[in-house]
Amino acid sequence: MFHPKYFTYCLLVLLTFLLFTGNCFAGETSVPPGADDSDPGALTLGQAAILGVVEGLTEYLPVSSTGHLLLAARLMGIGDSATASAAQNEQIKEAMDAYTICIQAGAILAVLGLYFRRVKQMLRGLVGKDAEGRQLLLNIVVGFMPAAVIGLIFNQLIKSYLFGPWPVILAWFFGGLAILAVSWRNQGRDRSAQKGLTIIELTWRMALIIGFVQCIAMWPGVSRSLVTIVGGMLVGLSLSAAVEFSFLLGLVTLSAATAYDALKHGQVMLQTFDALSLAVGVLFAFISAILSVKWMVGYLNRHGLAIFGYYRVALSLVAGTLLMNGLL
Repeated sequence: MFHPKYFTYCLLVLLTFLLFTGNCFAGETSVPPGADDSDPGALTLGQAAILGVVEGLTEYLPVSSTGHLLLAARLMGIGDSATASAAQNEQIKEAMDAYTICIQAGAILAVLGLYFRRVKQMLRGLVGKDAEGRQLLLNIVVGFMPAAVIGLIFNQLIKSYLFGPWPVILAWFFGGLAILAVSWRNQGRDRSAQKGLTIIELTWRMALIIGFVQCIAMWPGVSRSLVTIVGGMLVGLSLSAAVEFSFLLGLVTLSAATAYDALKHGQVMLQTFDALSLAVGVLFAFISAILSVKWMVGYLNRHGLAIFGYYRVALSLVAGTLLMNGLL
């Protein structure tokens, strides 16, 4: 349960993050040279709010937040200014890529609040006061390591070749089919046959397998939540345990990605947009992620994953049609 005091804690952390961000990348911020407030390549506060909502709603749903953010940015014309030069548009693209990752901070704080008790248990385990918490923390670290190593090696190649509309659309389509295949396989089984291990029964070897499966989500459009939930179920976790482990693993994975991009591209991001746009995006991601996660946990316990498979396939077909007809 999301207790009000945890909401207060998260807001305080959020404000601290924003102040820290502003101090770290202080300086004159503006839209790219040659652009103005009416330039479609610039980021308005309204667009920042929309991107924050999209991030928060989709980060932990098995539909791919990255793909939805790329689609939203494309529909709003961000990074495709007719009045800016190719170099300026490239700067906007670099800033936009960093922005969509940095506003994950809002979604991270939301889950931190929602799963505060589990995080507290792991912290108690860290100081030797909770054996189960220590084991869970170890599993989270083990699950994170493959993405940390592979991500550092291939990060630039992924951004150069896979952050485009067609790779995302293909990932939506085949990811949707994968969800439907798993759902159809489970339809004929009774509820007792679908039960699995609890998150406490997870071993480090199982966590490592989930960690390698998580690396598939480096392809934009695949969805980190999707592959880690499915990976958890494949190693024997119940659906609820797989969802919880996916969220907890995401706290570490997304935090690392956010910190990495903030340090590497934060200055370009805030010179291209501004600190207020970042604040708006993070805040709206925080609020919408709370609503999204609470809804998702309740829905999955009653209905399963199938709806997300149908959604991904339908979205891929619509987006692909629009793209082929030059409307996207």
